[in-house]
Amino acid sequence: MTEKLADLAARKEAALHAGSERSVARQHEKGKLTARERIEYLVDEGSFVELDMLARHRAHGMGLEESRPYTDGVITGFGTVDGRKVCVFSQDFTVYGGALGEVFAEKIHKIMDLANSLGVPMIGLNDGAGARIQEGVVSLHSYGGIFHRNAKASGVIPQISVIMGPCAGGAVYSPALTDFIFMVNETSHMFITGPDVVKTVTGEEVTLEELGGAMSHATKSGVAHFVSADEHACLDDVKYLLGFFPANNLEEPPRAAIEDDPDRLCPELTEILPASANQPYDMRSIISVVADDGDFFEVHAAYAPSITCGFARIGGRPVGIVGNQPMILAGVLDIDSSEKAARFVRTCDAFNIPLVTFVDVPGFLPGTDQEYGGIIRHGAKLLYAYCEATVPRIQIITRKAYGGAYVVMNSKSIGADLAFAWPSAELAVMGAAGAVEIVYRSELKDADDPVARRAELVDDYSERYANPYQAAERGYIDDVIDPAETRRILSRSLEMLVTKREDLPKRKHGNVPL
Repeated sequence: MTEKLADLAARKEAALHAGSERSVARQHEKGKLTARERIEYLVDEGSFVELDMLARHRAHGMGLEESRPYTDGVITGFGTVDGRKVCVFSQDFTVYGGALGEVFAEKIHKIMDLANSLGVPMIGLNDGAGARIQEGVVSLHSYGGIFHRNAKASGVIPQISVIMGPCAGGAVYSPALTDFIFMVNETSHMFITGPDVVKTVTGEEVTLEELGGAMSHATKSGVAHFVSADEHACLDDVKYLLGFFPANNLEEPPRAAIEDDPDRLCPELTEILPASANQPYDMRSIISVVADDGDFFEVHAAYAPSITCGFARIGGRPVGIVGNQPMILAGVLDIDSSEKAARFVRTCDAFNIPLVTFVDVPGFLPGTDQEYGGIIRHGAKLLYAYCEATVPRIQIITRKAYGGAYVVMNSKSIGADLAFAWPSAELAVMGAAGAVEIVYRSELKDADDPVARRAELVDDYSERYANPYQAAERGYIDDVIDPAETRRILSRSLEMLVTKREDLPKRKHGNVPL
C-alpha cells in the first residue's frame, strides 16, 4: 500500500502542476491568477473538493499522444462561498491554452449535471482559446453538450460566468446563456472572430481591446454585466452577487441580519426632486437612501444608462430594483434600456427576488433609428417581463409617468401588487405642453395672443391632470405617500407580500417578443 500511496501522491502532484513553470510565469506577468489560484480565492478556505483531477485526454494525432497532462486543462469541483454550496469549473490557460477537447468538456458536463441535481449555483471561470483544433469536430460536439446544459439549468440554478482571459468563437455562447457575465478590465476578451479575421473579411482595423474588451462589452454590446479592475476584485464581486440569490428556484433568497431600521424615515427624499419637472436628478440617490445601509449593487451600470437596475436589501430582504434615470435622456425607454430591464426583471422573477420599480419616465424615445430598430418589439419585452413576473411587485412613482411607458413600468394594470406615488407624480397621457398643442391646436391658431393662451392652457392642464390624485381616486395607485415614508412603506409591503402565490396556466412556455 505504501508504494501505491506514493504513486497516487506523485500523480496528484503532477496534476497540481499540470502547466509548465514558464506558462505559469507568463500568466502572472499578465496580471492573471492561475486556474487553481482563482478557485482558492473564490471559495471558502479548505472547502474545495476537486473532481476528475486525474483525467487525461485520449486523442491522437498532431502530437497530442506525446503530451497527456492530468486535468486536461480544466479544474472542476465543489465547495462553499460564505458557507453556501457551489459548483465550479476553472479553465487552465497554462495547459493547451485552456482549449476545449473531449475530456475537458466531459469534466464540465459532469460538474454542471451535479450542480443541477444538487440545486446549487454553477460558476464558470473562463480563460481559454476555444475549441482544441487537434480534436476537430469532437470539440465542437462537446461544446453543444455545455450549451444544452446551460439552457436546461436556466432559471433553475444561478449560473455565473467569469471571463478572466480570452473567450473566443463558440466558447462565448456558454457565458451568453448564463445569468451574469463578469469581466476584468484589460485582461478579459470576448469575441466571435478576432481582429485579424475581421480585417480580412470586412477590411476594418480594430484592436483586441476595442473589439472584445471588457469596457466595449460593458458600454456598447451589453454582453458584460460587471467589470472589475483586477481578478481579486472580480471574484469579490461574484461572491457579493451570490449573497442576493437563493441556491435554486425552489428556495427563497437569503435574508440578512437587520441592522438598518426597516421603519427608518427618509426626510432627505422630500428635498431630492428639483424645483422644475424638466430638471434631472440621479435616481440612484433615491435608491441608496431607501436601501439598507445605502447599498445598491448596480447591474449593467455602464450600458443603457437611461434605466438603472440592481440589487439591494430592504429590511434585510434582497430586492431587485429598476428605476428610470432622469440624468440620461430624461429617463426615456429606448431599445437598449428596455432589453436591459426586461432581462433583469426575468432574472429576479426566476429566482424569487421581489421587484421594486421607481418610475420617472416621459415616454419611449422617438425617432427613425428607434422605430426601424424595433422599439415596439423591444419595448414589448419589458412589458412581457413584468406581466409574466409572479414575484412581489411594487411600483413607486416619483415624478413623470407618461403614456405607454408608464404602463410598461410595472403599473397596477399589468399586475403590480402595490402602487404608490409621491405628491410630485404626474400621471398623464403626455406632458402638459404636448397635450395642449394637440388638444387645443385650432384654438391656439385663432387666439389673439397664442403664447399667453398656450401658457394659460398648460397651467390649467398641469393643475388638472399632472398629479397623482385622479389615479388615486380610481384605484390605479394604492396611495399617495410622503416621500419620507418610502422606505417604511416598502419594508412593510415586502413583509406583507412574502406569502404571495400565483397559479399560472399550464403551457410549455410563453412566446417572448425576442
